Amino acid sequence: MAQPTDTTETFVREVDENLRRDRMADFAKKYGGWLIAAMILFLVACGGLIWFQQHRHHQSEAEVEQLAQIYKDIGVGNTAKVPQQLDALTNAGSKAVRASALFTRAALAIQQNNVKLATSKFQAIANDDSLPKPYRDAALIRQTALEFDQLDPKQVIARMAPLAKPGNAWFGSAGEMTALAMIKQGNTKQAGQLFATIAKDADAPQNLRERALQIAASLGADTSAALATQAQ
Repeated sequence: MAQPTDTTETFVREVDENLRRDRMADFAKKYGGWLIAAMILFLVACGGLIWFQQHRHHQSEAEVEQLAQIYKDIGVGNTAKVPQQLDALTNAGSKAVRASALFTRAALAIQQNNVKLATSKFQAIANDDSLPKPYRDAALIRQTALEFDQLDPKQVIARMAPLAKPGNAWFGSAGEMTALAMIKQGNTKQAGQLFATIAKDADAPQNLRERALQIAASLGADTSAALATQAQ
């Protein structure tokens, strides 16, 4: 025999459902306008973000293409407008394009014997904290090399200190300038030891290692480890 339906439980459930519907209706009536406005704003914001990302993407593509065309012009000797074009790209949205434009502008200035301008461009890269560190380190090396004869040895040593360490990608170049600055100070023993360390650094350019080996030997430094490394 079937059990009688619990009418009290059924009634409570129906009342509860009606209350939920009434609450939803009241909420929609009270806040519906705000919800629609918020949804519209959300969709507009999403659309704006997508547009901005696409715009930046297209802008970056255009900047890269412009830089590539500049390199082509330089290759064929058509450099009349290149300086102005590179200067315009130094404000590019792409960090890589901006850094490349500055490096190229500096190289062009060196080619034109304008050392002052080249130095200022390298300095601009080295001081731009928004650029990746490898760009800034490379620019600091170039800047210091151009300014070396005008700088006090202490300035060279202090500037190169973060880079003139074994294991650093720029150890060879930074270490060489540091050692030369030490020689200017009369600290030949320490300079010789640093040159010997550069000479045995397998990651340093070969011509730099050979030069460091010769100078280290002339300063009386122990070059046995460097000779063994270079003989491998």
